[in-house]
Amino acid sequence: MRTKRTLYPGQAGTKKWVQKYGDQLICVRYKYDAQLCQKMITVELVEEKSAWHKKENYIPKNKIVMLRIDYGEIDLAMKVKSFGGKWNRKERAWELRFDAVQALGLEDRIVGERRLRNESKKQPS
Repeated sequence: MRTKRTLYPGQAGTKKWVQKYGDQLICVRYKYDAQLCQKMITVELVEEKSAWHKKENYIPKNKIVMLRIDYGEIDLAMKVKSFGGKWNRKERAWELRFDAVQALGLEDRIVGERRLRNESKKQPS
């Protein structure tokens, strides 16, 4: 089955569906099944609306983050390396997946844009 056209409310070919479904209509799709030689018209509707707020401090588990480990902390650097961490010479910091950072309990050592944004929100202006 192949979708040939996707139309949105107000476009030609949606008038009948807008009258039937009103503001609930998201789009109308024209699908074609070559094996059965059939054309199907499907509609996408809004069933329910509710409030949703994006988690600002959320970091995906597979995201690579930068960690600051001081020069003398050899044991910690070796632990990070054993979890797959790599030294980034340019940034002068360790790169490691966020889930490994959580496993090691090193969230407070994250550096970079995301960490700086969170710290700037804490400081009064």
